[in-house]
Amino acid sequence: MILLSVTELIPRGFINLEYRFNLLAACIGLILMIFIGNFISNRIKKKIDKHKQINTSLYKIGVLSMVALMIHNLPEGVLIYLTTSMDLELGIKLGAAILMHNIPEGIAIAVPIYHATKSKKKAFKMTLIAGLAEPIGAILAWLLLSRFIGETFISITMLFVAGIMISIAINDIFEEAKKAPKRFVYLGVGFAFILFMVNLIVF
Repeated sequence: MILLSVTELIPRGFINLEYRFNLLAACIGLILMIFIGNFISNRIKKKIDKHKQINTSLYKIGVLSMVALMIHNLPEGVLIYLTTSMDLELGIKLGAAILMHNIPEGIAIAVPIYHATKSKKKAFKMTLIAGLAEPIGAILAWLLLSRFIGETFISITMLFVAGIMISIAINDIFEEAKKAPKRFVYLGVGFAFILFMVNLIVF
């Protein structure tokens, strides 16, 4: 989540805002959206803490990941639709790249939800909800293309999602990971980095 935010979401969102407005507006937008993203993730955590009958730390990670990735997938669907409309080959490549990184995103939702609730059905349902945001984004782009969805909207959404995902990664996922033996934490981080680099190189 941190790698995706730092290497893709923040640069793309920031550069688009700077191009359309100016450097100051882009900086204000970046800080504001990251702050709002962090604030919302903390509010969601407080709501989840009321469910004492489950493993709340893992459940929080799963639900927050679902919310963040659902919001993240929405503009991705828009992006795929717009790109494919202009260039079919480029749209297919972009779709394949997004498909690749959607696999670990789904795991990030399903695994903690399953271990917190012991329910495969709930884990599947919440992962499916996050995944469906992408085709919904494409449908919205098709219906509302020129009137409501533009580069500014997508850029602000990218920065907002980056704020949520960085907050989840630092405040929740790393905190939960500390409970495991250090070698597993190092292996997880290393494997995630390798997968991310493969995705960048191939696509």
